[in-house]
Amino acid sequence: MFSTLFIKPQTITCHTNSPYREEREQYLCHCKEQGYTFSTQRLIARELLRIALKLPICPERGVTIEQVRVAAIGWKNPEPYCDQKQDLNRAQIRFIQVARSWLRFLGYWREPEKTIPFKQLMDDFRAWMQYERGLTPLTIDRQCGHLRLFLCWYGSFCCQFAAVCLSDVDAFLADYGSRGNCRISVKNMATALRSFFKYAGEQGWCSANIAQEIHGPRIFAQEQLPLGPSWPDVTRLIASMETGSARDIRNRVLVMLLAIYGFRASEVATLRLEDIDWEQGQISVSRVKRRGQQTYPLVPQVGNAIIRYLQEVRPQSPYREIFLSLTHPYRPITRRSLFDMTSIRMKELGIKAPHLGPHSLRHSCASHLLAEGLSIKEIGDHLGHRSSAATKIYVKVDLAGLREVATFDAGGLL
Repeated sequence: MFSTLFIKPQTITCHTNSPYREEREQYLCHCKEQGYTFSTQRLIARELLRIALKLPICPERGVTIEQVRVAAIGWKNPEPYCDQKQDLNRAQIRFIQVARSWLRFLGYWREPEKTIPFKQLMDDFRAWMQYERGLTPLTIDRQCGHLRLFLCWYGSFCCQFAAVCLSDVDAFLADYGSRGNCRISVKNMATALRSFFKYAGEQGWCSANIAQEIHGPRIFAQEQLPLGPSWPDVTRLIASMETGSARDIRNRVLVMLLAIYGFRASEVATLRLEDIDWEQGQISVSRVKRRGQQTYPLVPQVGNAIIRYLQEVRPQSPYREIFLSLTHPYRPITRRSLFDMTSIRMKELGIKAPHLGPHSLRHSCASHLLAEGLSIKEIGDHLGHRSSAATKIYVKVDLAGLREVATFDAGGLL
């Protein structure tokens, strides 16, 4: 590997005879597979050499960020890069970044332990949700995320968990709401805490009467208008991406999958190359909540857009996910990147809606299907719902129908 990056024999010999040769070569091969440029690979190789010479590595105990920072601070002579003298602080930052990425790749990186009060209780609750209730990993992570906030808040008072009472929960919910969280967020927090305290009471960790007295703010069913943008705005959003730029070619496919099929952001992010059956003209998606695959006919417009993305834009990568980042290191997109992409583009176009993330396009899809005359059952099947109650959250108002009522001429009836 080093002979392909460097020309001078003494440089190649230096890299070859230095510590952790195999580990450095493995990481450089990984960087090459991820699409790093030749110059970036050389820069990383030089940095890895300095790290190998400066940083003591113990695979059994791992390496912490404090150890890396000490090694970076002790480095006083950064070499020039691209004929420009490097700032010492900038060189130390690059030293830390490369060391962290390399050590994570090797499995030697040890993340700093975050102290969570009563963590064992949360771990037991997580195991109960997983093995006894059979909840999905996404739901378990969300529940534990809510619980972690409460435990950290309550733990700051240095009290025993057995002493927790209902007034503590009420005080936390009031504080949580005062931090700018909406009523629905406070309601979700209360629901998560009610589930935990019910389990905690059964285990004898605290009073068994706390759970039944936890109440969040009242949320009325279907109290808001549809959260997604109108369908003309959706078509305008898709049309704005009909350009030749690589980013728009990829993002246009993403928006079409979100709006036309009503896929969730996580379902789009995890689509794999084998999920598309080109011979049968079908696309399959792994449903997060139904824990199974659902197959749809591949709309020609969407299929052509995917083909263009695969042929012109998608970088070569060992990842099987369809949608990857466009800059190295190439990796599958995330739900967060999908949110940023949709919300930023909607704001640029001046689209007005209560929510501008990828999930709002799912609402738009449901409202559009309702306007086209599909039944609640048909819309629920399209969205992958198990009950019509879930579909009604998305299909709240038939605006076209209301306009007909508003323009109805009562004639002589009044």
